[in-house]
Amino acid sequence: MDGSPPEKQPVRLSIFNQTFTLRVAGDPEQIHRAANEVDELMSTIAKSGNVDSFRVAILACLHLQDRVFRLEAELEQVHLRVADRTRELSNLLDGIVEES
Repeated sequence: MDGSPPEKQPVRLSIFNQTFTLRVAGDPEQIHRAANEVDELMSTIAKSGNVDSFRVAILACLHLQDRVFRLEAELEQVHLRVADRTRELSNLLDGIVEES
């Protein structure tokens, strides 16, 4: 491996009846899945009667950012539980070593 960044390839996407071409270095299928999720979210928001695409996009961004905040909070809780459990296990091992 030469350390150079991966070759970017064009990926054509459709979101909320708009077509976009992005150049991505990673898995094109991942960006397709993301685009499909955003498209579905925006279509759901638009069904509520809000058809202005700018407003729909803003509401979709707010929804997705809220999801990011919740996932970050969950991840932080997992990190804290892992740290607590690691501390407990370390103390147990220290006790076993001291008894030996």
